[in-house]
Amino acid sequence: MKALLRREARARREILAKAIPDFAPRLAAHAKALAIPERSIVGGYVALPGEADPHLLLEALRAAGHDIALPRVESKGTPLVFHLWQKGQPLKPGTFNILEPESRWPIAHPHILLVPLLAFDARGHRLGYGGGYYDRTLEVLRAKGPVRAVGIAYSGQEIENVPDENHDHLLDMVLTEAGVRRFPGR
Repeated sequence: MKALLRREARARREILAKAIPDFAPRLAAHAKALAIPERSIVGGYVALPGEADPHLLLEALRAAGHDIALPRVESKGTPLVFHLWQKGQPLKPGTFNILEPESRWPIAHPHILLVPLLAFDARGHRLGYGGGYYDRTLEVLRAKGPVRAVGIAYSGQEIENVPDENHDHLLDMVLTEAGVRRFPGR
């Protein structure tokens, strides 16, 4: 069931990416609405083609005084490792050919985690890519202290119900081109 849902969600996201070419600046315009505490470490990501792209949001958050960390896949089945990123530092293709930091960069423990997704629902559940990287990462980070998970999505990626499992971590909010949406009880 999830495999079919992922295929449908990817197709929908591809259409949305073409329909909203100004997504990145519209998303960045809502940076202050996230109400991120001063000097927080924000874990971002480098968007894949068609994925909701947070690069201008990350620039706005850096300009507001936050540190930015980017993920690196250490190995299959493990949590992501986040490294502090400085503007201008080159990223290199890593696992899945996604641009990521070098392992020698300082390790960071984000307070806010921007999470890519294929779909989300009104309960704060997200449909990821099936590798479990973000659920494992949130498990580790939240064991060390509070971490807010912010889904980054096109507003049209919301679906009625994302099938969930016990190991799935809820999003605290989602940020789309339309603004911030906080989930009940989070």
